[in-house]
Amino acid sequence: MRRTDLEGHGPVRYGPPLPDDGLPVLPELSAVLAAAAARGDSEPVGGGTALLQAASGYWTRRGLPAGPDRVVAAPGAPSLLLALTAALGGDVLVPRPCAAWWAPYARLLGRPVFHVATPAECGGVPDPYALLETVRRVRDEGGDPRLLVLSVADDPTATVAPPEVLHETVEAATGEGLHLVSDETWRDTVHAPHDTVLIGPAEMLPEQVTVVTDLAGALLPPGWPAAVARFPAGEVGTGLHARVLDILTALGARVAAPVAAAAGHALTEPEPVTARVRAAVRLHARVAAAAHTAVVSAGALARPPRAGRHLYVDLGPLRGALGAHGVGDAQDLEEFLSARLGLPAPGGHRFGDDLNALRVRLSTGSLLAGTDRELEECLSSPTPLELPHVHRALITLKSVFDDLRDEAQRWEPPR
Repeated sequence: MRRTDLEGHGPVRYGPPLPDDGLPVLPELSAVLAAAAARGDSEPVGGGTALLQAASGYWTRRGLPAGPDRVVAAPGAPSLLLALTAALGGDVLVPRPCAAWWAPYARLLGRPVFHVATPAECGGVPDPYALLETVRRVRDEGGDPRLLVLSVADDPTATVAPPEVLHETVEAATGEGLHLVSDETWRDTVHAPHDTVLIGPAEMLPEQVTVVTDLAGALLPPGWPAAVARFPAGEVGTGLHARVLDILTALGARVAAPVAAAAGHALTEPEPVTARVRAAVRLHARVAAAAHTAVVSAGALARPPRAGRHLYVDLGPLRGALGAHGVGDAQDLEEFLSARLGLPAPGGHRFGDDLNALRVRLSTGSLLAGTDRELEECLSSPTPLELPHVHRALITLKSVFDDLRDEAQRWEPPR
């Protein structure tokens, strides 16, 4: 089985961070952090009592009850995934594409990583038949697949996996003895929650799935690192919980006390926090829809964004025009679009996609850049896309893609 090592530009050694929301910190969270700023210590490994109780309540409200003895906190989801990968052992399977931070931690441990194609409907979840075939081939070649990482609300594709697709994949994975880690960082950022059904794998098979949530997805600024994991009940979950705590102890992975105070407050979901989450999701949904219209109108391909703060764009139909600018692969495209847009446009190769595929992830937070006053106005305005700084950013995006469309049309042979 071919793994994910890239050729041409060399292996990808880093990935872009989680998409920022581009908004000022919620004042209520700043006040909680400031009140705890005099504390120079950190939480115990795995999190203190108040933080773990808050995390337990957070999941219970989502239909996933868990006592504090089945929850762990850490300074960001990467340290949790590193600990889980080390504890579970074996080879790792992930969808193609996937979040940029998943695969590097397996490689750091010397674990092979195998990407599995996703179904047409969504990203984040492997196609069940492709998953079974990959597992078979890996085992035939002497491999030992044990862990599947997936996400229902996905970075980078911004899709939400339909329950029926997820169910088939979960059945296939557990039938092969794989442990599932569900990254639910973007669970609370679904753009149309009344029209989109989001069911996680832990709700289908609660005893065989570990859930990881980075609070930077919806509740905290990305610069305040905090994440929580929920372990399944039963002997498997208990043993995994203990091994992960051992590994986090060895790593010294503790949440700073002021950040833990803010994280615990956010996880209890008081009204100011939930109101900000709703306003931010509504704003990013509007910007994402406008960006999607702009890129699709220019001839690029992109699934409609359903969650998160990003858009995954395939510029394959514009390859001729891009080739005239020396763009031949995803790294070239990243450099070209980042310069043209004046915004980060990480290439699909950073998410485990094919280097030769002309794909990028665009972040809606980058299109909101402005002063704190302008950003607060974005949250409260009934027409945020008409605000001057947002309008300018969207016009620039549309202009860059329209220029590529026009160039592509000039390159088309006469009929």
